[in-house]
Amino acid sequence: MTIEVPTHTLNDGTTLPAVGFGTYPLKGQECVDGVLSALEVGYRLIDTAVNYENEEAVGEALRRSGLPRDAYQVTSKIPGRHHGYDEAVASVEGSLERLGLDHLDLQVIHWPNPSVGRYGEAWRALIDLKERGLVRSIGVSNFTEQHLETIVDATGVAPSVNQVELHPYYPQASLRKAHERWDVRTEAWSPLARVGDLAHEAAVTGPAERLGVDPAAVVLRWHVQIGSLPIPKSASPERQRSNLDVFGFELTDDEVAALTALGRPDGRIFGADPETHEEM
Repeated sequence: MTIEVPTHTLNDGTTLPAVGFGTYPLKGQECVDGVLSALEVGYRLIDTAVNYENEEAVGEALRRSGLPRDAYQVTSKIPGRHHGYDEAVASVEGSLERLGLDHLDLQVIHWPNPSVGRYGEAWRALIDLKERGLVRSIGVSNFTEQHLETIVDATGVAPSVNQVELHPYYPQASLRKAHERWDVRTEAWSPLARVGDLAHEAAVTGPAERLGVDPAAVVLRWHVQIGSLPIPKSASPERQRSNLDVFGFELTDDEVAALTALGRPDGRIFGADPETHEEM
């Protein structure tokens, strides 16, 4: 049975499912099979990127699924080496070709790469690509409040989404508060952090036992209740279903607060600070 997933309305009036499917680091046939399985379970937002080197496999899975184009949504990401205006336009056109699509539902800038200082050009390109109809919504990934302020001040256009590392060990409370300024939807990569570590936290095991669900489901439900849009990845159909089936139960306010309280200053699992991390 396909799981029904509620949606979020973005600041541009479009909608996205409240949970998406991440495809990193799936490649080749494993990616095709994983995306096909995810679509069968009920995922309708598929997240890929140029740097994941799996857009062709994602496109193959979408075609093989038999679903009509308006039944699913696809996100891709512009890498740092494509931050110039013309390069960003060509990057999106290349993603569309590899995916076999005529438009992307959400296109984001993968990392700001501030030492290069060209993310503003990529943002202007995305604004124009949206006007051309090649992308429906535009956003960013791994942007700080200052990076967001820079592009909004320069263009008057706020991203619909900022996809960032976010999980109970790194809840990003300050950034999520900043997102409210521009009605930016917070999207979470690595939403389960190191789920093996989290699974032993009392803040996770308590609700899991009370509700009769697994620890990952508790963490993903936390995301839903704080307004984050998580994009978990799993190649296992059983795990995919469990990760999506988080809308039939609810955490208490105290349980949400206890999970958020797991946050710590060094909570990043990869140590990738957007102020210094470069990804080309």
